[in-house]
Amino acid sequence: MDNYGILSLAPAMVALVLAFVTRNALISILCGVLVGVTITGQNLLFGFTGILQNALGNADFIWVISIEVFIGIMVALFQKSGAIDAFAEMIARKNIKARGAQVISWLLGIFIFFSDYFSPLYVGTVMRGITDKARVSREKLAYICDSTSAPVITLLPFAAWGVYLAGLMVGIGPIANASMATDVVMHMVPFNFYGLFSVVMVGLIATGTLPDFGPMKKAEERARLEGKVISDTARPLISDELEKIRPKEGTKPSLALNFFAPAIIIIAMTLFTWLVMGGAKVLESLVIAVTYQFIVMYFQKMGTMQELVDTAIEGVKSVMSAMLILAMAYCINVISKEVGTANYVISVTENWITPTVLLAMTFLLCAFIAFFTGTSWGTYAIMTPICMPLAFSMTGGEINTIIYATAAAIMGGGCFGDHCSPLSDTTILSSLAAGADHVDHVKTQLPYAVTAATLSVAGFLVVGFVLS
Repeated sequence: MDNYGILSLAPAMVALVLAFVTRNALISILCGVLVGVTITGQNLLFGFTGILQNALGNADFIWVISIEVFIGIMVALFQKSGAIDAFAEMIARKNIKARGAQVISWLLGIFIFFSDYFSPLYVGTVMRGITDKARVSREKLAYICDSTSAPVITLLPFAAWGVYLAGLMVGIGPIANASMATDVVMHMVPFNFYGLFSVVMVGLIATGTLPDFGPMKKAEERARLEGKVISDTARPLISDELEKIRPKEGTKPSLALNFFAPAIIIIAMTLFTWLVMGGAKVLESLVIAVTYQFIVMYFQKMGTMQELVDTAIEGVKSVMSAMLILAMAYCINVISKEVGTANYVISVTENWITPTVLLAMTFLLCAFIAFFTGTSWGTYAIMTPICMPLAFSMTGGEINTIIYATAAAIMGGGCFGDHCSPLSDTTILSSLAAGADHVDHVKTQLPYAVTAATLSVAGFLVVGFVLS
């Protein structure tokens, strides 16, 4: 079937509602998957195991999990070398207050621009101790990590998302090749209102120019007045394995070798592979950086080879909870496809789209689908072949501002759902790295994300009115 009518929304809705009610993301998403299996009429046991094999036995999931494994190892090696503590001590000597800690986190999130997976994990892990000392809530740190990962990457044409969107556009209308598609992606950046508003808003919040509001205001007051960076009822999405890893006595880390060099290696390798090979090799860059850490730490006598291997294993254990939630998130994405969640949403909204509201409706549809499926890439794959031909029908087949703005609406809408849905991998990773309760992170971030989305809709309405 193309879709199961309104029942097509049930798996995602069940997962979302239960996540907020039970505060247990893993069980909630699992229940959503089982509801989806039931809707399709499959045997509950065999249907579920089939979903597991379909969702987890593919290259995309293996790639994401591999990245997370190597990031877990790298973070553990950071801990073992003492580099994170050394960086925190360096910042502490500057007597950084809450505002300064937030600004540093924001700038660091922009600096790690090459991967929406590595960025939140790196920034959250590095800054958690510093923001804790400055009495910044874990919810705020998770928000900063999340809103400077995916949004930043949507503004970079050479990053993975831009390259992916360009690939999807090849063959649509007059876009005959990758070069023409890349040109469209480059021109769409000024119209990517959501990416721009999200990143700028983090800066305004971090500097205090824009005061906190909603649940985040309460979380910040709790941290500032009571010294509680997490609430009494929170279940931080963090493992205690990393907390147990301590540097070897008598060793002293080098910030240049043990802290900055690994990040520089990843950035350099990512940019080099993108320029030379036409695609950023993030996983390969992480493997090289981890290998570098192993070799340098071994010769610095920070541990025997066995001790370093044991540290790496602890690093893998530390991300296990997030890996399980990611696995369930991929499962619910598969079952959402089977019940036709996106197809149903499109079927009930396609008649609303007119030339004047094309851009705003494109953004809202992509945002809605991405939020309820937890995937931007899936949203792009679904919506690009629908929205871009519609835009070309309004331009007479010409590549002009309407085309650029439509591409930006697709990109921004998918980003909204990807970085603030409780089903999204980057949202999960941000909670993990910041040591925040996952549901608390979603609840406190959502009003900020909705604000940026509202401003984006207004921007697209203005552009649509001017161009119509």
